[in-house]
Amino acid sequence: MVRRSSVSYLDRLYASLTYLLPIAAVVIFGAFLFIQFPPLLIVFLPVIKLNQILSISIIDFISIRFVTWFCVFIFVVRSYKVNHFTRFNAMQALLLDIVVALVGAIAELLSVILGKVAFFPFLLQIIASVTFLGITAAFAYSVFQCIRGKYAEMPVISDVAYYQVR
Repeated sequence: MVRRSSVSYLDRLYASLTYLLPIAAVVIFGAFLFIQFPPLLIVFLPVIKLNQILSISIIDFISIRFVTWFCVFIFVVRSYKVNHFTRFNAMQALLLDIVVALVGAIAELLSVILGKVAFFPFLLQIIASVTFLGITAAFAYSVFQCIRGKYAEMPVISDVAYYQVR
């Protein structure tokens, strides 16, 4: 992707911070890996604490995560006063968060349909671990690219994010 303007260090920081939403959402999928690799739990402890804070309910079904998600979408992605680099990365982070939510919904649906099948726990473990590792890799790559001041290119996600922040 072509650079639209220079990227300041503050814009790089803001763009990197938006990726805390998907990494905090996916940390619950890492439970199986945390049991098998206890040092991994220590590395992700701050993210687990952030997930606990974001999961606090304000009103019945409205959590801090929900409010944060819409604030980022309305005040960052849809604001033309914000640098394109920050808006693009914010939209990409929100799309990764949507992917995590969709995988969670699919896992719930599969547990209703296949809950009694003998191999279902193994299937659930594979789905959760792959989702955790994939979103963690996307997080690391995206934050690294943000720090460098470059656009993080991910198939499909980047295209959709680009169309949303034109």
